[in-house]
Amino acid sequence: MIRRGIALAGGLLILILLVLGVRGCLDARKERSLRDYARDVSQIGTETEQTSEAFFARLNDPGGLSTQEFLDEVNTDRGAVDGYLSRVENLNTPGDMDAAQNALELVYQFRSNALTEIANLLPTATGTAGRQEAIEKIAEETRTLLASDQIYEKVVQPEVDRVLADNDITDSDLTENQFVADGIKWLSADQIEAALGQVSGASTDQAATPGPHGTALIATTLSGTPLEEGAPVTFDGTGAPEIEAQVQNQGAAEENVTVTVTVDGGDPVSAELSGLAPDATESVTVPLTPAPTGEVTLDVEVEPVPGEETTDNNVASYTVDFG
Repeated sequence: MIRRGIALAGGLLILILLVLGVRGCLDARKERSLRDYARDVSQIGTETEQTSEAFFARLNDPGGLSTQEFLDEVNTDRGAVDGYLSRVENLNTPGDMDAAQNALELVYQFRSNALTEIANLLPTATGTAGRQEAIEKIAEETRTLLASDQIYEKVVQPEVDRVLADNDITDSDLTENQFVADGIKWLSADQIEAALGQVSGASTDQAATPGPHGTALIATTLSGTPLEEGAPVTFDGTGAPEIEAQVQNQGAAEENVTVTVTVDGGDPVSAELSGLAPDATESVTVPLTPAPTGEVTLDVEVEPVPGEETTDNNVASYTVDFG
């Protein structure tokens, strides 16, 4: 009986040790996953702030960038933010962090959408026609960026830190993650207009140079297919469709001649000719991204240059079936 009692006690001890060992392993695994999550979120936040600092520093002081160079840099920032969103959506999220993760995804969806809209609006905001409206919309998108900062500060960061504290993890709190530098400053359309006015080649309301001024849209093709007003065509090409507009200068030398394309009256997409000599004809390409679907009306316009009085030959409308 004594031997049996000793054996039973030994078995119970081994069972208890096994249970404690398994629980310890599970606790250690959970702690590692929480630390890893907090570390990954902080790393994305650090990279995000680097991108935002570069974006607003460039806006504050373009440093002699041409309009196209400035737009290219902004598109690079947009691509970076899209990448952060993808990384956030693919984080390995512990169950305790579900609420924080949902809010974090919202933060980066706001940022990705806002940067995309800003990048799409900037060609118009640095042009002539529709400039003020585009600037006002950019200010609205900046407010969206500021809202993303508030969600991170008021929801994501406290929730992650709470979960860490509940699990006795006190050395892995999240870093800050604010996108809008000098927040209030960049909510002003006047401030954005002044900043864009520093971009080399950006349009302002300057007086026309001496001499006659006039431009004309003389031909338009869609990915190599000629377009004619009143003659519907079907686009059956592959890849992203693009408009190629031939612009003729019918007056004095011009700078920053902008061509815009709208699909069914939507937001314009623009491209710019940096210069156009007298009597010269140049082509400019405007990608249609995303590609339209179904039958649409494409409106193509050469925006009037300062001093241009006759604009009837600057615009054309085409009917295209994109299938």
